[in-house]
Amino acid sequence: MLARQRFQSFDDPAGASEGAGRLATLRAELARRNLDGFIVPRADEHQGEYVPPHAERLRWLTGFAGSAGLAIVLTDRAAIFVDGRYTLQVRDQVDVSAFEPLHLVEEPPHEWLARCAKPGHRIGYDPWLHTQSGIDSLKEAVERGGAALVPCTDNPLDAVWKDQPAPPLSPVTVYAEALAGDTSAAKRGRIAGDLAKAKAGAAVITLPESICWLLNVRGGDVPHTPFALSFAILHESGELEWFIDERKISNDVRAHLGNAVAIRQPEAFAERLAGLGPGKTRVIADPATAASAVFDILARSGATIVKAPDPCLLPKACKNEAELSGIRAAHLRDGAALTRFLAWVAHEGKKGGLTEIEATKRLEDFRAETGRLKDLSFDTISGAGANGAIVHYRVTNKTDRPLKPGELFLIDSGGQYEDGTTDVTRTIAIGTPSDEQRRCFTLVLKGHIALAMARFPEGTTGAQLDALARLPLWQAGLDYDHGTGHGVGHFLSVHEGPQNISKRGHTTPLKTGMVCSNEPGYYKTGAFGIRIENLIAVKPPEAIAGGERPMHSFETLTLAPIDLALIDLALLTQAERAWLNTYHARVRECLTPHVDATTAAWLEIATGPL
Repeated sequence: MLARQRFQSFDDPAGASEGAGRLATLRAELARRNLDGFIVPRADEHQGEYVPPHAERLRWLTGFAGSAGLAIVLTDRAAIFVDGRYTLQVRDQVDVSAFEPLHLVEEPPHEWLARCAKPGHRIGYDPWLHTQSGIDSLKEAVERGGAALVPCTDNPLDAVWKDQPAPPLSPVTVYAEALAGDTSAAKRGRIAGDLAKAKAGAAVITLPESICWLLNVRGGDVPHTPFALSFAILHESGELEWFIDERKISNDVRAHLGNAVAIRQPEAFAERLAGLGPGKTRVIADPATAASAVFDILARSGATIVKAPDPCLLPKACKNEAELSGIRAAHLRDGAALTRFLAWVAHEGKKGGLTEIEATKRLEDFRAETGRLKDLSFDTISGAGANGAIVHYRVTNKTDRPLKPGELFLIDSGGQYEDGTTDVTRTIAIGTPSDEQRRCFTLVLKGHIALAMARFPEGTTGAQLDALARLPLWQAGLDYDHGTGHGVGHFLSVHEGPQNISKRGHTTPLKTGMVCSNEPGYYKTGAFGIRIENLIAVKPPEAIAGGERPMHSFETLTLAPIDLALIDLALLTQAERAWLNTYHARVRECLTPHVDATTAAWLEIATGPL
């Protein structure tokens, strides 16, 4: 019997050794083009978090394998910018003598460029790899110093990347209406109605998740995310032009789409954008998600550009009842698999010798044994001891370490099922935890519970709720350098907007049906990492006895025990204990029928009342 192909590899990244040579090669190409610099984002034409191999330009140049970042190459210096999740990882993967590592927020690229670009310098960029909002801030900074930002008709890095992979050609599949809860025609009709209200003749849609949602299709062009990479133009009539390689489209997909969807080759996208200009068509395009090139083409053609959010974002984020029902079913299935894993770690961890990779493989196996797993929703973050303090750590054959007694093990993982996407983090004590570990864990738990118990009125944003999860840590002089929660798609991206829960949260209010993560954490460099993550759904507002306004609340979707050995009971209030006892009773009741007798016996103890 052939072994099942795994969804995650543990290959070591190319590493820093190639960086200096590739940097020199790129600089030579820039000189040939009369450019004094070039900007290399970690992005493709669709601005997504997950990109196909041929678009991993930042990784090829620098060795950095994270999901967010940007490099700027000048003739005499170069820098790589990453956010707080990757400040440790970037130094391990990048030649810091060639690329200066900088914090994306504390020293943003536009400020660095304003300081380092010299008058008269020509700084190149690929207009298909930057959003309009991103280019606007960079352009202002460059011009302030007397330099110029120059769009490139083709990417100079591609010219020197000799073994660049070909673009993906994964087949498109139809997504069942029973799972989607609505037809594609109905969705297109509603969005077209919104265009009419905005007096817009068309909307340009460049996010793959928006197009997949709108057309009720899925694909496999990027890792761990069922996307079909493509562009679309939706007209006010409800008709849609879909720009996608026709080799991905079967007759079944064509029949599903019907005559109102015209399939065109991707090369025709720019021409069709230009065709919107002669009639002065009002065209909606999202400056936060659409490539700068889209705006350049529309402006040159004479179209009237309406800068507004992608019209699919909000309706896609507010899950309907069919989607929520599927998501709950996926979490029940996934929770049983994760609980089997936690029971296995509790038994095997005592023996010693269990490693991060072995644990990662076993968890994937438990999920696969459900018979419903389509993919992981991201590479599992499996961090033992000090590796757990690397927020987006990816274990490789080189970094793999054992789970040792006295250390913490942080595992952040998720599955892609046709009926839902999961994302869950548990922190586990291997052996007896220290007082410091228990204290820090309990502070994180208090923040997690505070957010889970939140009540809030219509119009509240995630930025307003973020402090609830941080307050216990703040009171102890601690914090974490990542958002508290991100939006989650429905068999789409595990990270999906427009909603989030963050210090730097967007202005989008949290609305009924939105799914977010609840994941406060704490990370002590060189020692341990702690994160407790459940997914939560926004419930409809309800009246509160004696209150004046109805209030939203959260439904916790994730079902898996939280390690009782790591809790300092003295730090929990009665209300917090009651929440955890209620949650654990629900976990026990829901999962016991779906696990084996050995796991059920362990679960009974793991979810016992405090």
